[in-house]
Amino acid sequence: MEGVGSMERHDDVDRRAVLSALGAGSLAGLAGCLGSGSGSSSKPSYEDGEVPDEINGSARNTSEASAAYSAGSTSPRTDLAPLSNLSITDHEFSFEGGYTGSTVQGTVENASDDRIDTAEVRVRVYNGDGQQLGMYIASTTDLDGGSTWSFQVIVLDSPADIADYDIAVVGLPD
Repeated sequence: MEGVGSMERHDDVDRRAVLSALGAGSLAGLAGCLGSGSGSSSKPSYEDGEVPDEINGSARNTSEASAAYSAGSTSPRTDLAPLSNLSITDHEFSFEGGYTGSTVQGTVENASDDRIDTAEVRVRVYNGDGQQLGMYIASTTDLDGGSTWSFQVIVLDSPADIADYDIAVVGLPD
């Protein structure tokens, strides 16, 4: 009988381990469904942009690349979401001298009466085969109602590698 008793205890331990694992997995799955903030379940709507064929910029040298990496951003915030009163009114791809190099510049408008705590412009760039090379970010805080923000997104890829881009704006109400 001793063998049967130890077998039952072994089965109990296995059942507990399985139930614990399932419980932890369920909680992790539930946490993923709930997200980390108000913007976690809303995906931004990107609009297409054009890269002019006549852009004749060259790649950054070492010191320009270092400065661009320090000034540029590639990490989008996960707590931001599309807002109906926040829009990009214009944008264009441009090549600036010095460390800024390839950029996308434009204007964001807050069409509401309420302040936006944070606004973030996201630019995705693509090569000639349609493969995404990277995502680049510019952000601002405290965008008053009825105001505009002139943004400049520093794109870290060489202008020779970029064929297209798309752009979106997301935010967090005050």
